[in-house]
Amino acid sequence: MEKEKKTWYKKKRYILPLFIFLIVLSVMLYHNNKPLPEGISTEGDIHTLEDVTFLYDLTYQTHDGEVKHERRIFDAIYKAIEEAEQFVIVDMFLFNGYYDKEADFPRISEVMTEKIIQQKEKHPELEVIFITDEINTTYGSHPAKELEKMKDHGVKVVITNLDRLRDPNPLYSGVWRSFFQWFGEAGPGWVKNPLAENAPDVTVRSYLKLLNVKANHRKILATEKTAIVSSANPHDASGNHSNIAFQMEGNIIQDIVKAEEAVGKFSNGPSQFPKLEQPFEEGGSIKAQFLTEGKITKHVVKELKATKEGDEIWIGMFYLADRKVINAITGAARRGVHVKMVLDPNQNAFGSEKIGLPNLPVAAELKELGEENMKIRWYKTDKEQFHSKLLYIKKQTSSVIIGGSANYTSRNLDDFNLEADVKLVAPSTSEISQEVDQYYHRIWENKDGVYTVDYEEYQDKLPFLKYIVYIIQKTFRFETY
Repeated sequence: MEKEKKTWYKKKRYILPLFIFLIVLSVMLYHNNKPLPEGISTEGDIHTLEDVTFLYDLTYQTHDGEVKHERRIFDAIYKAIEEAEQFVIVDMFLFNGYYDKEADFPRISEVMTEKIIQQKEKHPELEVIFITDEINTTYGSHPAKELEKMKDHGVKVVITNLDRLRDPNPLYSGVWRSFFQWFGEAGPGWVKNPLAENAPDVTVRSYLKLLNVKANHRKILATEKTAIVSSANPHDASGNHSNIAFQMEGNIIQDIVKAEEAVGKFSNGPSQFPKLEQPFEEGGSIKAQFLTEGKITKHVVKELKATKEGDEIWIGMFYLADRKVINAITGAARRGVHVKMVLDPNQNAFGSEKIGLPNLPVAAELKELGEENMKIRWYKTDKEQFHSKLLYIKKQTSSVIIGGSANYTSRNLDDFNLEADVKLVAPSTSEISQEVDQYYHRIWENKDGVYTVDYEEYQDKLPFLKYIVYIIQKTFRFETY
């Protein structure tokens, strides 16, 4: 009898740990695969446009060693705000003025805040909805002064409810959702803010939420007159990054507003967003389509796989790691397609040194698999980033261009982050095709400055070890890219 009782107690010891394990496993599996909120991961209608404006920012050195900053994107955004009379819809990931004290950056967040407030005062009936990510309040640890100021002037500020999105780091997020999320993040903080020295201290609980590494990563502005889809954040410390954007008029604006309305609905925003009072007349040689989340992947992979010998693929990318895209790129190179890529070397993130993941090991793999048709150059960065996300496929008579917020990583392309790109199909002779072509040739050939360096410049003697770290991160899905 005594022996049976000891056996029972031994078995009982494992019941609670097993029960906890099953709970965490269930939470992990559900939130990694749960249904997306309605209106997420969509593709808009195909619209025909007369014109699309290609915008870009570049930081580079002249041949004399002087650092130059060419900034066009936010000048266009400011002008679009100044011309709006009915509505302004903004969805931007990073929006704050935090940075280390010794640095000198353009005051983008402050200027954009003032532009919105001034236009709201000029047109009191102007409806302004500003959607952003929780990172700007360090995940609810403190208020954001720019957002609070806009609220005081009648702007409807929406903080994206990231909990409604799927979890890209399920091993961590399963534990966090099961045990830590219930305590919230707000309160007096005592831990140094990860954003910058001059940012408010934060709670440990906000750090725990940060480690879920998920985001509303879109960068969009839409008014009743124009829309801009970009890779650039209105974030002071990002002010020197190299970025790209596309500005458009037409009914594609309504597709963008509809996609933003979906974010507002699951984030306690306005139940209904403004609509275009008068549809635009369609017509023109450029086909434009708005894409979000996983639909970006669908179109990128489809267009890469459709390339033929003699076509050219140009890719400018901050992060490249998604296997579907990598396989499509190498497959194209093996078919005789000429592939040229400009990649960020992933050496710096807002003043902190990085070890080159994921781009260094991925570039080594691509260089080997793509053989003679694969050419890679690194953007020559200092403390800024080559933050562009741009695919350009040059065919005999037409071009395919896809650009916006989405890096080519699983987090960005597999329905985890919120992302927004625009796809353009245009004649090779069109202005937009020529402008994108000239952009790539400028930075590839170092015209009037030093933009890019040879592949060997950043590849050190240990790419294999970095590739192993990259594989481990991908296997356990605990990466930050």
